[in-house]
Amino acid sequence: MALQKILVLVGPTAVGKTELSLRLAEELQAEIISADSMQVYRGMDIGTAKPSTEERSRVTHHLLDVVEPDETFNVADYINLAEKVLKDLQERKVTPLLTGGTGLYVDALLEGFLFPDTGADPMIRRELEAQAEKDPLSLHRELEEVDPVSAGRLHPNDLRRIIRALEVYRRTGEPISVLQQKRDRGQRPYDPLYIGLVRDREELYSRVNQRVDQMLKEGLVAEVAALLERYPDQPTALQALGYKEIAHYLRGAVPLTEAVELLKRDTRRYAKRQLSWFKRNKRIHWFNLTTMDESAVEKGILELWQDFSSVQR
Repeated sequence: MALQKILVLVGPTAVGKTELSLRLAEELQAEIISADSMQVYRGMDIGTAKPSTEERSRVTHHLLDVVEPDETFNVADYINLAEKVLKDLQERKVTPLLTGGTGLYVDALLEGFLFPDTGADPMIRRELEAQAEKDPLSLHRELEEVDPVSAGRLHPNDLRRIIRALEVYRRTGEPISVLQQKRDRGQRPYDPLYIGLVRDREELYSRVNQRVDQMLKEGLVAEVAALLERYPDQPTALQALGYKEIAHYLRGAVPLTEAVELLKRDTRRYAKRQLSWFKRNKRIHWFNLTTMDESAVEKGILELWQDFSSVQR
């Protein structure tokens, strides 16, 4: 059976993925699948730069607003939902356009890079290391509960590997032993054409700052306040970029001007990390929106897709 062809549009935050993805989807009569780990949450609209109602009326979008902010959601959940969408699009003979900035979701879905390329999560790692100092054997007992296969392979004193296995489980929602089996089963049923958008750093950072200012005008502070009132226990989702900084202000920890500057700084750093992640993928065709006209970029992508989609594999 031929692999399912997918047009993939990635790049850092504020680079211009949304508008270009809409134009491409309209041209190709495609449907958009979001690859954004925060846009899955209902009510988190402004701070995640979620496509507007008008934009969603132009093109059908998938995997937006699928869970509440106090519900758990991880990469395994994302893969499960995305696979169902892709199967539906394949049956309807509709072109999938996968777009977003969460590289882990893109790689895990299309390449099966859940392990070992999940990367470290510093917060989870610190929690597990602190637990190891207090009660090291409790880590092995916890691993026995969530991943008995790995626990059976690891000595209770092998704290480094035990911590790694628990970290992967907490990050992905699946045991590391299961992820290893999935990786070993071979190729995913997809044939992606990767397109990457980039801008010169000065322009990208300026757009990041402008986006934050626009979010504030659109009501970001009120959005965060409403979420904090509805979910006072501070679920993981509200520790996301754009929410934790404004939450500090609302709790009186910092003035608004400082919170905004922190948000701009953190978003610039996030964009840099996104670029570092995507640049590891040597299959990405890069387009620089600083040096190229957007219409020329759109034309170039459509030409690449036409050539790509004409070859069956």
